Amino acid sequence: MSSFTAFVTPSAPSAVPFSASSAAPSSSQLDVAADLLALLGDTATEPRPDTQLEALTLAVAADLPVLLWGEPGIGKTAALTQLASALDLPLTTVIASVHEPSDFSGLPVVGDDPAEQGVPMAPPDWAVRLVRAGRGLLFLDELSTAPPAVQAALLRLVLERRIGALRLPPGVRIVAAANPRSSAADGWELSPPLANRFVHLQWTHDHDVVVRGLGGTWPRATLPRLDAEKLPEAVALARHAVCGFLSARPALVHRLPTTETRRGGAWPSPRSWDMTLRLIAFTTAAGSARDVLALLVRGTVGDGPGLELLAHLDRMDLPDPEELLADPEGAVLPERGDLRQAALDGVVDAVRKRPERARWDAAWTLLVHAMETGAPDVVVVPATTLASLRREDWDVPEVIERLAGVVSLSRRADAARRASATTKAGR
Repeated sequence: MSSFTAFVTPSAPSAVPFSASSAAPSSSQLDVAADLLALLGDTATEPRPDTQLEALTLAVAADLPVLLWGEPGIGKTAALTQLASALDLPLTTVIASVHEPSDFSGLPVVGDDPAEQGVPMAPPDWAVRLVRAGRGLLFLDELSTAPPAVQAALLRLVLERRIGALRLPPGVRIVAAANPRSSAADGWELSPPLANRFVHLQWTHDHDVVVRGLGGTWPRATLPRLDAEKLPEAVALARHAVCGFLSARPALVHRLPTTETRRGGAWPSPRSWDMTLRLIAFTTAAGSARDVLALLVRGTVGDGPGLELLAHLDRMDLPDPEELLADPEGAVLPERGDLRQAALDGVVDAVRKRPERARWDAAWTLLVHAMETGAPDVVVVPATTLASLRREDWDVPEVIERLAGVVSLSRRADAARRASATTKAGR
């Protein structure tokens, strides 16, 4: 007898047809199977940094509709189930692709006197349950397999939170999930009006998280703590960042992509910039890492505009060049190499705009300070540019000798790289 047969039926002297007398042993085996399933489902959670999960949680806290993009089986539904449990929100799942447009716009109900009272639009039962509960997480699954007519009906639900004659209460959050068209069954591209209403997050798996989760411990979704004292500062920073950026890049206020695929994702519009402003304020108040902010910004206005805005935010954090020139020896420079070099470039540019001997000398002192407190290579380009600003009557300051070795070494390394590239090209 095979192991499979032994599991399904109890041992017996000979095979007998199934009868009522054999039901009891089979039932006991199913009870054992249920115990085994219970043990497999008995998992724990632990606090663990998770950039994706933090970005999702912040967007949900900001009351913005979120759309998770990922291949089938990547864990989008599991993440939403865990998030709802962690935030203590009842989860309502609606498979968008199996519904008709009327399921989201409401079903007409004819009353006693429609000429006087009109024909009300009755909402579906799941919407009524959400309104009665007053709070919850509405999960719209398989959004990319919903036909265009259903997507059109979803517009009012996602933006205005209205279904028929009902309006979802403020305590209800909306999250959707979709597979890329290449891996979706009968997939459709999202319509631009619907796509522009979501924060788009690319959902990928983390190998370590999956392995540890299969071992019985999954990461716990927690709402990042919002610092009440930082709220006014967070709003001011968000408004200054977005308004300052769009003032310099007015063409990005609204830019509809030219391809159908890109129109179904994140792209800049006044609506998505308003969402971006809100997310910057939330990430600032929560003290979230740059990686989290990058996911949210790029998922709202797209990769290109998002990266430009992030660079603009970095420049906003740079110290004032005039303050650095006023106290070059005690200056506090950014730790990140790219930001440090940007700060030094800003100082050199300030000297170029107002060339004075004292300012030129102070800039050299600052470059030496930067070399001694960080990576020496970031001073090479600013030092070369600063040297070109020297006037004939300006004596070379003694501190330059402390930079000579770094600049000379950098030039030799650059020459070696060029020679190597030339040799490879000749082959």
